[in-house]
Amino acid sequence: MTNNQKEKLFSNKFIQNFLENESTVSLNNKYKFAEIASSLAYYLKSFSNINKFLDYVCLIFKHVFHEKIILVIPLNYEGEIWNANIKISANNECLKIQEEINSFLSQFNFSKNFKIKEILTFENSLKNNFKEYKIETEKILSRGKCRGFIYVFSKDKSCQSITDDNNFNFIQNCLAVGLENYCLIKTKKKHEKVDREISTGAEIQSQLLPDYCPIIYGIDLAAHCRPALQLGGDYYDFMCLKTNISEKRKEKARWAFVIGDVMGKGIPAGLLMTMLRGMLRAEVLTGLPPDRIMHDLNQLAINDLDQSHRFVTLFYSDYDPRTRKLRFANAAHNPPLLWKSSDQKIIKLDAEGFVLGLQKDAEYHCGEIKLNENDLLLYYTDGVIDTSNSLGERFDEERLIKTLTKLCKQSYTSQEILNKIFKKLDDFTGQNRHLEDDASMVVFQLK
Repeated sequence: MTNNQKEKLFSNKFIQNFLENESTVSLNNKYKFAEIASSLAYYLKSFSNINKFLDYVCLIFKHVFHEKIILVIPLNYEGEIWNANIKISANNECLKIQEEINSFLSQFNFSKNFKIKEILTFENSLKNNFKEYKIETEKILSRGKCRGFIYVFSKDKSCQSITDDNNFNFIQNCLAVGLENYCLIKTKKKHEKVDREISTGAEIQSQLLPDYCPIIYGIDLAAHCRPALQLGGDYYDFMCLKTNISEKRKEKARWAFVIGDVMGKGIPAGLLMTMLRGMLRAEVLTGLPPDRIMHDLNQLAINDLDQSHRFVTLFYSDYDPRTRKLRFANAAHNPPLLWKSSDQKIIKLDAEGFVLGLQKDAEYHCGEIKLNENDLLLYYTDGVIDTSNSLGERFDEERLIKTLTKLCKQSYTSQEILNKIFKKLDDFTGQNRHLEDDASMVVFQLK
């Protein structure tokens, strides 16, 4: 049996019991109200249809306060008057006034964007149209937010107010909880939809990063990106500078290696990273040296980056397997760490340059180095060294250099070195702690 069927069966049974027992049992009897409280608790726990829930509350109002006419005006989860679910509780002797109230509501014609602060306009109009009645107003409050209004019509203006009645307050509070739950359900569904869209975006973005490392003559490559959120602003790529050649010939062709980081993380950074990737791939095919490519990329991206109030750090290099020469330019990115096997030490590869997206006439310099057997190059983003532990200590560049030095002195493959550095990061941050920023690494090792 579905929830809707259970609700219908339960409410029908309760209504039937009410009608059968109304003539013989006092509705003010504490045992009768215990039954009402129990039924309301059940409804709050299981209802899935807000319209039926409001009908049910009005039914209880009708039988507990049968001498009153009660108008319930709920607000939807966006805080607007909820026309479709305005309800009136009135017994059979008040059908005429009920029709008059309905007619008034249809003539008043709440606009779609009717806000809470405009409710005074409605209340004044209501009291002017029904001067023969004493009209009391109560807000439906939940977690400090207004979720609607209750208007109690009394023919006898000298009668005692029911707004201080414990039974009234109990029903009012249950109504507030029901409306709040509905708003939370709607918000949750909205968030679930956004989460699905973000997951789809993250899947697409992950497909934009290389699925595997290319085969390049004399090189052992490994790479991985670990985003802090589902979408990230880190970017790395491998691009052959010649496209219309066979895969075998590509192995000895010139290749571009790039790693970058968009300021921030999440959806905005991910979108900018995707935009930058498209621009860079088009620039790489020109075959220009790294400094010229960086200059042109800055010219292309500066307007979009300026409007987003973000910037990008980027390290671009190209490598010729035949000569083992690596050319590079740097847009203020973390300099890659080069393990010189012959000297048994690490140096930083750096070249003067400004971040992308801040200065239109920024200039970049080109560096060049010849690599030897067993040399190793580690490209990384600042999420690696900015990782902190429970004490607030950063992993920092010095710790990364020490870790890499130790690993380079042993006969590990690029993938093994990459895995061990990430394992070191995980051990440093501790269990159940996530990276605060996107962390990406590329290990480039000469066989």
